Amino acid sequence: MLAVLALLLGVLLVLHGYVTDRAGLGSLVETFLPWFGLGVPVLLAGALRRRSATALVALLLPVTVWLSLFGGLLADKSRPGGDLTVAGHNVGADNADPAGTARALAASRADVLALEEITARAKPLYEKALAAAYPYHTVQGTVGLWSRLPLSDVRPVDTKMDAGPLGDAKPADVKLTYTRALRATVTTDRGPLAVYVAHLGSVRVFPTGFWTGSRDRNAGALAEALAAERNERVVLLGDLNGTLDDRAFDGITARLRSAQDEAGNGFGFSWPAAFPVARIDQILVRGVRPDSSWVMPATGSDHLPVAARISW
Repeated sequence: MLAVLALLLGVLLVLHGYVTDRAGLGSLVETFLPWFGLGVPVLLAGALRRRSATALVALLLPVTVWLSLFGGLLADKSRPGGDLTVAGHNVGADNADPAGTARALAASRADVLALEEITARAKPLYEKALAAAYPYHTVQGTVGLWSRLPLSDVRPVDTKMDAGPLGDAKPADVKLTYTRALRATVTTDRGPLAVYVAHLGSVRVFPTGFWTGSRDRNAGALAEALAAERNERVVLLGDLNGTLDDRAFDGITARLRSAQDEAGNGFGFSWPAAFPVARIDQILVRGVRPDSSWVMPATGSDHLPVAARISW
């Protein structure tokens, strides 16, 4: 029985992309895919207790697959240097101390800072607290970008928050109030850098399944915007409400690379802040090289801030 369970675990890790996404099952499995590795020590303990050589041999499959998928994340891949520090943070709509959060983020000395889930009440507090460190900024709906370098070509990005004809009929000024993505050009001494800030739709666990409808629709629209981006150097900062193992982000990961995967140390889990179990806050790049990637200390949000150092 233990050998069968070990083989099933290995098959699940290998073929997770074939798990049906009916009721969001596939996305749920892929969101927590690294944690399936915890089945290995449990099965190993059982195999040793029963002295089952067959189970021990069968365990080689999930161990090998897990290491091939995630083993590279365990090593520190950071390197010194970098031309620009970028950071992103879902500051949390229920954050009781926006000004304190802003001061902590400014102290990080990031050159470019992206914030998501900015409420109308908290917006002036962030603008005031960040003004001295960041002379350039824009807020589009509930997302914002602060920069030490000039910004241009700023515009909201339509991630299809509204689905269907009724959504299409809404005036642009109405949609802008709840826009959850933007695009801007940061002028650097190495040339223009296109920066996207995005906060994709939330996911929910219901008795009927794992609901990802709005998140998946937003991800598809964001992938289209990235595909149309003409600047060869791109950074995406945002709360994608999912891990990059999730098939919903295939259209994005086909065009951008994860800074954490390339230059981080560990999984870089960012949510929930009290006990992080998943990296849903992402820094993705194209045309630049991530030199280091890390998770910043907790603020008043239920997410942890993430940062990366990039170079040309």
